[in-house]
Parts: sequence; structure tokens; C-alpha cells
Amino acid sequence: MSSTPSETLRFRWLDALLPDVPFDGWTDAAAEAAAQRAGLSEGEQALAAPNGISDLIDAFFERAGQASRATLAAEDHSALNTPGRVKAGVKAWLAALEPDREAVRRAAVRGLLPWGALPAAQRTWRVADMVWEEAGDTAEDYNRYSKRGLLAAVIPPIVMYWLDQPSDEDLDAYIDRRLKLASGIGRYIGRFAKPLLDALPVSRPNRSRNA
Repeated sequence: MSSTPSETLRFRWLDALLPDVPFDGWTDAAAEAAAQRAGLSEGEQALAAPNGISDLIDAFFERAGQASRATLAAEDHSALNTPGRVKAGVKAWLAALEPDREAVRRAAVRGLLPWGALPAAQRTWRVADMVWEEAGDTAEDYNRYSKRGLLAAVIPPIVMYWLDQPSDEDLDAYIDRRLKLASGIGRYIGRFAKPLLDALPVSRPNRSRNA
């Protein structure tokens, strides 16, 4: 899939910025210095990231999502059940982030600040959506949103645990516990919410999947 001019500029800017993020964080000052190193004019900066540093963080996680999709597409998960495929998606995403673990840590800290909370929640939802799509989920009703909402709720603690560099065995066990918890909550809520929501008219989203 070819990139648009704005995407090309955005990732060029991101590549110049990433080496500094572990030391300086996802800051406007670091982004400005990176733009200078990348040779981006003010007009190119506006085209690449009209929302500034927030767009560059989005690009960082977007690229990890693209890499994890490619990894999952190259693997055979046909023998896995749905929880197994969801777990594989989460682990593929974490593996894509591994080279830039400190940049993830800095993004997590920024997400705890009031002005970073909403963008962080939106990014987490997009990760959950990617994982469920790659797991083969095609639901368009209540289940679509409940599955993604519950997974989005457990992704932040999984990331925070992963940032402490646990062993592979401990990480596997932690992810299993979190996914099992989300599944249990989903079944409990579904007993009460689903009959009510099914009685309401539903507007089906017209989505096109991004490659």
C-alpha cells in the first residue's frame, strides 16, 4: 500500500524524532529539533502533523499496528481458538513495539496527563480493533463494541507490565489472566445489557478496513 505525501513526511519526521524520545520525551521541543534535522519546512510540518506531537505519537503506534498485522498475516493461527488468536495479536503488537520500549514508556506517561488522556484512549481503542480484526471478528452489533471496549480496558495494564521487562513465561501468564478477566466481565455484562441493546435500532457502521 502506497503512502500519501503527508504520511511520507510524517514517518520521516517520526524517524528523526524517535532517537531523542527516550531522553527528551514526546515534547514539542524534541519534535521541533527533529523537524529541523529531517529538513522539514513549516509547511511540510503542518501537512505531516497538523496536530503536532499527538499526530507523531499516532504515527508511532500506527506503524506498530501495521507491523503486527504483517506478522500475524505470515503466521498460521488456524489451530488457535478465539482467545488464542486475540492473545497472539496482543503479543505481535508488543513485539512490534519492542525496539522502542522507552518511547512507549514516555507515551504512557504522557497518556496519564489530562491533555494526553483522550488521545491515549483513542489509540488504545484502535489497537483493540486491530487485534480483534486480525482474530477474525466480523461482528457489527453490540458484540463488536463490547469486545473492543473490554480489550481496550486491559491493554494499558498489559503494557505497563510489559514495560518492566518480565520473562516470556510471566508475560504470557499475565496476558492470560487479563484476557480471562475481560472475558468474564463481558459475559456478566452481556447477560443484562445485550437483551436491552438488541431491542434498540442499530445503525450499522460502513467501514473499510485499512491494510
